[in-house]
Amino acid sequence: MTRILNTIMVMFALLLAGQVWSQQDPHYTFYRYNMNIYNPAYAGSSEGVEFVLGLRSQWAGIEGAPESQSAIFGIPVGNKVGLGVSILNDKTFIETQTWMAVDFSYHIQLNDANRIYFGIKASANSYNANTQGLLTYGVGQDGSLMNFESRFTPNIGAGVYLKNEKYFITLSAPKLLTPDRLQEANGNAFLGADRIHAYLGGGYDFFLGSNTKLQALGMIRYVDASPISYEITGLLDLAERFTLGAGYRFNESLSGLFLFKVSNGFQLGYAYESAWQRPIDGLDQGTHEVFMRFVL
Repeated sequence: MTRILNTIMVMFALLLAGQVWSQQDPHYTFYRYNMNIYNPAYAGSSEGVEFVLGLRSQWAGIEGAPESQSAIFGIPVGNKVGLGVSILNDKTFIETQTWMAVDFSYHIQLNDANRIYFGIKASANSYNANTQGLLTYGVGQDGSLMNFESRFTPNIGAGVYLKNEKYFITLSAPKLLTPDRLQEANGNAFLGADRIHAYLGGGYDFFLGSNTKLQALGMIRYVDASPISYEITGLLDLAERFTLGAGYRFNESLSGLFLFKVSNGFQLGYAYESAWQRPIDGLDQGTHEVFMRFVL
C-alpha cells in the first residue's frame, strides 16, 4: 500500500512540476498584507512600525511540495521616507531559495485625501537546485545541469503606491533582473532564466455602517511568457475585530480566509486555498496559509 501511495505521489509531482517551475515566485492569499514583498513603495506606509510573519504550505501532504516563510519589517522615517526589510524563504520540490530585500520609499502628499509613494528595492537571492533529485520525479535533465552550482545574485525593483482613506492602487516589479534558474519543458529540465514579475492591484472600502465595511480587492499578476493571473478577494470587516473573506484566482483556485484582531496592533490570520482543478482525486491538494501582523 505504501509503495502504491508513493507511486501516486510521484505521478502527481510530475503533473505539477511544470506549473511549479513556471510560477517561480509564490502566490499569497494574504497578498494585501504582504505588499512589501511585491512593492517597495509600501515600506513605511503604515501608521507605525510594522512587522509581518507569514507561512504558506501548498498542496499539503505531498512530499517536497512548495513551502514559503516570509518576514517583513517596515518603518516610517521622518515625514517623507519609509524603510523596509523583507526576507522570503521558498522551497519547491528540488529548488530552495532565500530572498532578502531592502526597501526605500518616498511619498508626496497630493491633497488632503491622496498620498503617492515611490519605492525602490535592492535585493539578493541565494538559489540552489538539487539536480540529482530530478530522478525522483522522473524528469530528464540537460547536460549543462550535471555541474550545477548554487547561485547568489543581486537584483533591483521599483514600485508606485497611491493611498487614500477609501481605496489604494499599486503597481510594481520587484525583480527587474533575470538571473539563471531551472526551467522545465516536455518532461526535461534545463538551465533557463528567471522571469520578470509585474503586479497591478487595488482595493476599495465600502462602509456599510459605523462598525462594518466591505473591502473589495484585486490583483493582476504578469509573468513574462506566461498567462496573466487575475485574483479578486472580498473581505467583510466586523467592528474592526473579525474579518471574514473569500478569494478567487481565475481558473486556478478558490480560497477562504479569516482575520482576528487579538489586541490593538496585533492580528492573526488563517487562509485555506483549494485548487480549481484536481488531477488526482483523493489527495489533499489544499494550501494552508498563516499570517501574523504587529503594528507598534
